Amino acid sequence: MVAGLEPAELPADAIEVGRIADAWGIKGWFKVLPHSASPEALFSSKRWYLQPSERGAKTFSGTALLRVREAKEHSDTIVASAHDVDDRGAAEALKGARIFVPRSSFPTAGTDEYYWVDLIGLEVVNREGVSLGTVRELLSTGPQTVLVIEYFEEGKVLERMIPFVSAYVDGVDLAARRVTVDWQTDY
Repeated sequence: MVAGLEPAELPADAIEVGRIADAWGIKGWFKVLPHSASPEALFSSKRWYLQPSERGAKTFSGTALLRVREAKEHSDTIVASAHDVDDRGAAEALKGARIFVPRSSFPTAGTDEYYWVDLIGLEVVNREGVSLGTVRELLSTGPQTVLVIEYFEEGKVLERMIPFVSAYVDGVDLAARRVTVDWQTDY
């Protein structure tokens, strides 16, 4: 096992939030590539669960717990340090590791704010109650986010895209697992 890591079970609500890119400096710090432009989950959790990269050299196997000392923004990147990762060699051994944090440790979203991971799998219905499909993924187009909706028609899997903006989205009900939109099936 790599220095600073201990074997662990991946929490049931674990979400992959980034990966370790490389060592940073000589005191055990490392660069992190977040999967989100707003990496609050990385900053809020002091317990990261690591799994080795699917490809490349593997310096550990299974799931390991990394106890984070500090994670912060530095220039255009995220850097972090962890307990028992005290030098560049130990940090280099983490290169490529996939970072997971429990969904329960994410900061609370504000009013009318949602984590993408919470929207995936929700049913999308229009104002008339007609099902338009299920959210498969979200895309960031720069000025707005777009819901990618998967639906079935005549035995085929098709997709439609709906801008995730208040002009089209009437509401999100996470408890009911539903997004209501002002959209028609023929748009």
